[in-house]
Amino acid sequence: MRCFTKVVWLAFLVVLVVSTTSLFSDAQTYGVLYSFVPRAGTNPTAGLSMDQAGNLYGTASQGGLISYGSVYRLSHKGSSWVFQPLYSFLGGSDGAKPTARVIFGPDGALYGTTSQGGGSGCGGKGCGTVFILRPPPHPAPSVFGNWTITILYRFQGGNDGANPGYGDLIFDSSGNLYGTTVNGGTSGAGTIFKLAPSGGGWTESVLYSFTGGSNGGNPYSGVVLDKSGSLYGTTVNGGAADGGVVYKLVPSEGSWTESVLYSFTGGADGGLPYGGVIFDGLGNLYGGTSAYGTGGGGTVYMLSPSESGWTPTVLFGFANPGSGTTVGPWSSLIMDPAGRLYGTTSRDGNDGYGSVFRLTPSSAGVWSYISLHDFAGGGDGQQPIGSVILDAKGNIYGTTFAGGGNNWGLVWEIAP
Repeated sequence: MRCFTKVVWLAFLVVLVVSTTSLFSDAQTYGVLYSFVPRAGTNPTAGLSMDQAGNLYGTASQGGLISYGSVYRLSHKGSSWVFQPLYSFLGGSDGAKPTARVIFGPDGALYGTTSQGGGSGCGGKGCGTVFILRPPPHPAPSVFGNWTITILYRFQGGNDGANPGYGDLIFDSSGNLYGTTVNGGTSGAGTIFKLAPSGGGWTESVLYSFTGGSNGGNPYSGVVLDKSGSLYGTTVNGGAADGGVVYKLVPSEGSWTESVLYSFTGGADGGLPYGGVIFDGLGNLYGGTSAYGTGGGGTVYMLSPSESGWTPTVLFGFANPGSGTTVGPWSSLIMDPAGRLYGTTSRDGNDGYGSVFRLTPSSAGVWSYISLHDFAGGGDGQQPIGSVILDAKGNIYGTTFAGGGNNWGLVWEIAP
């Protein structure tokens, strides 16, 4: 890596917007903001975060200086965007393969996870880390921005958990962090963990270990908090029919109790919920499944609370073009102020390379579906796995795992 010249590295730092092309009948415009190259990071599995200035931050699961992934930023420069890698993982004690988003903490720093690295466990690949990235006090031009990494926790692969997945971390009002691991725990089926600041460091505690049975197993997504401090999320496996579950974790006198709100059957309701859940203002939960359903390609669902439990409603079913089992959403949905849902699918669309969609509710309780973009698998990208975000102007941003000018994935924008 040391043989790269300064000129080559500068090419990574000044990659601007590719010209956009109008692709939609409702006057929306799709554009590629950046196509990844190996030394800057490749194959993003996560979506993006946005700061108050409108700059975008994300992770690349592979590539970087030694091919263990990176954290990057896309900044406005006039009407264009400038790409800058902020940190390249080394695959050792700092971690490797970040598959989830980075989020902003109360201190303005970036917090995230790596799915591997951090030690020698988990078959020698390491069991993952939780990290903070902070900008330098006096920014100066450099290849990877001189951001400083601090490791909050290194998973050991035992009862403490192993391999954080696609799910975001989340803070509570006291500054504690919550997240999930896909594997590890007392039964090896994943955990929900908490990291609490303590004496200048952080202390990890496991709130719950999944068994892989009726209570669920292998949570790829993160958790969300309600006003009472309870946690909600999904597991991709386990449940009554082994199609995954939506669960709730309630704190009580220093311990936590899990209850299954819904078990997917693998029938019309779908199954394999890799993505998590979100709340609306009425306390309903929304999410997506990646497989099964009436069309065989997964579903978008709603769970409504009542005195007798939670009532499931399938809002939309995706078709399976025959390109694999998991077609529907792999990540959590988002909701705009009008109550419309947005998300991505990994393999459906006109060409089977995935899509960006919107679901709009009506007063009659019917949801109308529109594809905002069907990926063609070439320069426009393919296989969007991560979630999307919206800015105040209604622009939508996201990533694709593959495709783009270099076939290593890209960052895209849809403008209204």
